[in-house]
Amino acid sequence: MRQNFIGMVVSNAMQKTVKVKVARQKIHPIVRKTIKSYKNYLVHDEKEACNLGDVVRIEACRPLSKRKHFSIAEILKQAK
Repeated sequence: MRQNFIGMVVSNAMQKTVKVKVARQKIHPIVRKTIKSYKNYLVHDEKEACNLGDVVRIEACRPLSKRKHFSIAEILKQAK
């Protein structure tokens, strides 16, 4: 099964590539408080359908460039 993440598009300035911000939550081992951490992924967008603020599901694919190894699986929510 391929690796899947859900995130928000934060940049679409490149051709056929978007930057997606993925949030993760983990519990601090001592304080027992949830901490949010973020990571940005470069994602292949063949049809250039994504806009800023869209919520998308991304999945792993073969490496397409040095930093791009995910592609858009589906657009879950369009930005207004």
